[in-house]
Amino acid sequence: MCDCGSGSSRGGGPYATGRELVEFVLAAHGGQVAVSPLPGGALQVSCQECGKGFELKTFVQGCPACGGVHAVSPPRASDPCAVQYAGAGFGALAGEAGWK
Repeated sequence: MCDCGSGSSRGGGPYATGRELVEFVLAAHGGQVAVSPLPGGALQVSCQECGKGFELKTFVQGCPACGGVHAVSPPRASDPCAVQYAGAGFGALAGEAGWK
């Protein structure tokens, strides 16, 4: 059975906030969700680190201007207000872990 629902023993879940949601989506289905394109097309969002606008095209993506890592979960993929930010410095940590 899939463990990506809100009842997951890993905590967080698709309705978590901030870094917890980003980490949850990065881990979902062995990392496959993170790199998948959003089903309804890209979301227009503003980076929660530098404030620049960009298109979130996959479930996890860094801001092209500053690298700030943002994510949205599949149940909320059509809502730009549901996009969460991992916090300053997360991009470097994710890079060290092998995620771009």
